[in-house]
Amino acid sequence: MDRELVIIGTVRSEITDLDNAPKMESEPGAVRARIELDPVYLDGLDAMEPGSQLEIFTWLHKADRNVLKVHPRGDTDRPIRGVFSTRSPARPNPIGVHRVTLIAIEDTALIVEPLEVIDGTPVIDIKPQP
Repeated sequence: MDRELVIIGTVRSEITDLDNAPKMESEPGAVRARIELDPVYLDGLDAMEPGSQLEIFTWLHKADRNVLKVHPRGDTDRPIRGVFSTRSPARPNPIGVHRVTLIAIEDTALIVEPLEVIDGTPVIDIKPQP
């Protein structure tokens, strides 16, 4: 079984502080961001157009990978639950899924909004929303 994860790009965002980043793209503080793609993957953008609704899959590289139970949304007033029943970034494989709108394609970058991840977050895949 091939277990290699390929990083196809990097998020460039004005969000730099993990503690103050929004938890979802629908929350205040999510921003217009730039996804800089490795030029090797540019052919994968064929037929993609501004206005498209996309799912961006990221590797939440700052997440704690040893946590299996959390208070949802970090709210200690909420009962602890297993990470697989939450959207917590803390999990064995910290894959983030973000629903965004494609604003523009500029050279080797996608301009998208709203996105809530921090600057430097690796991108592992892009798919159209169903």
